[in-house]
Order: sequence, then C-alpha cells, then structure tokens
Amino acid sequence: QVQLVETGGGLVEPGGSLRLSCAASGRTFSSYTMAWFRQAPGRQREFVAGINWTGGTTNYQDSVKGRFTISRDNVKNMVYLQMNSLKPEDTAVYYCAADTASSRAYVPSTAAPYDYWGQGTQVTVSS
Repeated sequence: QVQLVETGGGLVEPGGSLRLSCAASGRTFSSYTMAWFRQAPGRQREFVAGINWTGGTTNYQDSVKGRFTISRDNVKNMVYLQMNSLKPEDTAVYYCAADTASSRAYVPSTAAPYDYWGQGTQVTVSS
C-alpha cells in the first residue's frame, strides 16, 4: 500500500511561483515512476509532469515546459513540482501519482499506469 500526501497549494498572483510537495510511503519508493496531474473545474484530469525512478528522465506537458520543474528525493521519499511564471490557466487541483510497476525507463503521460493517487491540493492563480 502506498500513501501520497500533497502540500504546497494556495493562491498566487499571475507570474508568481509555488512549490508543491508530495510525501510518499512505501519501502520501494525509489523504484516508482512519479507524476503530477491536474484537474480544472469542468475539465478532464491531465498530465502535467513526470519523473522516472532514477530522476534521469522527465516528461512535461507542452504548456508547462520551461515553467515547471519536477524533481525527487529518493532518500526522503519526496517528489516536488516547482511552478514558476504561473498563469490563470494553471488553476486546478493538482494530484501526485505513483506508478509502482518496476522501474520503467520512460515516463507515462496517461493516467492508466498510475495506481496510487493523492487527495490533491488546490492551486489558484488569480489577481
């Protein structure tokens, strides 16, 4: 069983920054692919960014490339999403997700491979 707890959401003005954190349980966290998804009201959940088990491979949605950075700390069992130059269209509930299949080399950008999810944290970008 894996538990994921997101923190760091909040209200920020356009152009501002936030850092989301995801604390994960699980003795084999270092083998999981981790990702962030988001869901805005009335829209489907969408992939934002993902990172493979070593941290050496990342994958980003085109709209966040150059603004968001995903990283992980396999000692602390943490995943982070640094979000800069935030836009109103980034407003959504952000979810941390874990793909516990053994040590993928690539980072899936669809929801199906991710078998554990956090409860979400709200990010609102507004003036």
